Amino acid sequence: SYIDDCHEQLRRDAHFLCSDKRMDTELVDCLVLQLNRIHPQILSDKEAHKFRDLSVPTKVRLAELLEHLRGKGEEACHEFYRGLHILAENVYARLPSRVTRRGSMFFMSCFGFAVGVAMLYYYGEGETLRRTGPFLHGSAAGLRKGAEDVFISYIEVGKRKT
Repeated sequence: SYIDDCHEQLRRDAHFLCSDKRMDTELVDCLVLQLNRIHPQILSDKEAHKFRDLSVPTKVRLAELLEHLRGKGEEACHEFYRGLHILAENVYARLPSRVTRRGSMFFMSCFGFAVGVAMLYYYGEGETLRRTGPFLHGSAAGLRKGAEDVFISYIEVGKRKT
């Protein structure tokens, strides 16, 4: 589940977060204050003061904050992500853990759709399902040679069956 993965995600996202210029002093301070005010069990007043110390460079404070949150466990990591999502959607959306998840879901949904349409065409009966032939043929035109051969073979097998 999402919450169970937060600890590991934060470990993977830490480098990106610490190197992203959008994670400036103001944003880090806002995250620290939000965690401190809403979840004092995650970030006490003393800890919040430490992570807001302007004599320490922002990137160092951020790295220490992330390590601290990982040490606090899953709930702390989850609340950090929730705060980041609220305060900096543009950073949150580009996290390596978010991009990977979204990319694999997109691939699976496209692949599932293509297989479903091919199966309907290949195993389907009646004129309604046979009308998918032009769709599959048109889809294959925009694909690489290997995928195009697969779709065209479905079309050719389907035409032989009729």
